Amino acid sequence: MPPWSTVIALFVHGMGRTPISGWRLLRHLRRAGVETRTFSYSVVFEKYDTIVARLRTRIALLAASGDYMVIGHSLGGVLLRSALNSLPPGSALPRRVYLLGSPVLPSRIATRLKNNRLFRALARDCGQLLGSAERMKVVGPLIVPTVGIVGIRGLSGRYSPFGNEANDGLVSVSEAMAPWFSACERVPVFHTLLPSSTLVAKLIVQDLAQ
Repeated sequence: MPPWSTVIALFVHGMGRTPISGWRLLRHLRRAGVETRTFSYSVVFEKYDTIVARLRTRIALLAASGDYMVIGHSLGGVLLRSALNSLPPGSALPRRVYLLGSPVLPSRIATRLKNNRLFRALARDCGQLLGSAERMKVVGPLIVPTVGIVGIRGLSGRYSPFGNEANDGLVSVSEAMAPWFSACERVPVFHTLLPSSTLVAKLIVQDLAQ
């Protein structure tokens, strides 16, 4: 029996997406013997702190049931970090955290758009958080093994908001990497497609097997 077969994986989708965005990744995990769960939220109808509070409760219940790991895409990874760093004392921490294109620094795109009316209407409080250096700093690092998986398929060069820096179309590599990561993988995938990428799924399954 694989060593991770008793571990439950919780997937948290990105902004404007749904749990369905991770169906391919979750299918690969189930085929490898991992039980999967999902968490859903809406940035239009919920403030950041409200989502984090619900996610924290969900993780605390999961932690009480046995070993688990978490996977967050984009904003989902930021929500996971906030929830994990505010768990009740004594709560079990995940065996692994996987962050897919999830910014650990303020998002350059969100910073540029934070005063845009359409962006404010669609991204609401979560969008403002992503563009705030002060609020992003409060989220903090994690103390558990964390693997960052960063896309590099985005446009770079003269017409890119990221200049010559590698990016996935919405998040640059530097925005999604941190010195406290236990490992970081770069994949030729666009930001939106990270949770549905077969390559990303295989990387996670391979990491679990080590």
